[in-house]
Amino acid sequence: MKLNSLGLDPTKTKDLANQLNNLLANFQIYYQNLRGIHWNIKGKNFFDLHVKFEELYTDANAKVDEIAERVLTLGETPLHTFEDYSSVAKVPVGKNISKDENAVELIVNSLTELLQIERNILHAAGDAEDEGTVAMMSDFISQQEKTVWMMNAWLGKSI
Repeated sequence: MKLNSLGLDPTKTKDLANQLNNLLANFQIYYQNLRGIHWNIKGKNFFDLHVKFEELYTDANAKVDEIAERVLTLGETPLHTFEDYSSVAKVPVGKNISKDENAVELIVNSLTELLQIERNILHAAGDAEDEGTVAMMSDFISQQEKTVWMMNAWLGKSI
């Protein structure tokens, strides 16, 4: 079998890039949700949540860039239109959410979906011996698990 210049199986690499594009689409919806709840949050928790949501969307924006660059590193083209994102993504779309609990629940639901996608990519990347993608997914998963725990704690729920 001929390996690409990264030392990876080209067939497995193409599949990983497709999975990463799926993650990219879902992250873009998650990012846009965070922007929306950051702008529209109301109530007694406004000040704390407004800042927290900005922190989360800044992080999501950085992750979007990392995912797109990983797709490029693997030799494929990242998705880059809202039409593509909408047709692929499974992360719930939050529209006109201004209540604190609804906003935090949207984050938990979105991260739950992202974690499932990332775990699938983690396994596929391990099978492909793609350490770069494995490391990225491991980092994303550990950070997002902590956020899910914290958001559930804020909601008064357990994992």
